[in-house]
Amino acid sequence: MKNPNRKTVTKLEELPNLGKTMASYLQSIGIEYPQSLIGKDPFELYKKLCNKNSKIFDPCVIDTFMSVVDFMEGGEPKVWWAFTSERKIKFQKKYQLRSIKNPQLTVSSLSEKAPKINP
Repeated sequence: MKNPNRKTVTKLEELPNLGKTMASYLQSIGIEYPQSLIGKDPFELYKKLCNKNSKIFDPCVIDTFMSVVDFMEGGEPKVWWAFTSERKIKFQKKYQLRSIKNPQLTVSSLSEKAPKINP
């Protein structure tokens, strides 16, 4: 597990859980440097990424964003899947869902509460 000095790290790829692809996702939405992640909402980053690319990415991308924001804000480096449970709970609370496994639930059925994802 990568564990760079968060005060001096300059490249996104040097952060835990980020390779070239994930770094390019962040760069595509305006995050050029690791320090730019401090104070960011991983869900908002994910929403921007989906909207910019006109597609819904795997929710594990949120976990990865949560891991790098947490790390840059002082957390210990953790594998991205350590954030999966937290992401599911936060998503459920944020959008007041009864069940995230509800087969009736789609992005469009969430109306104003959900991130706007354009096809």
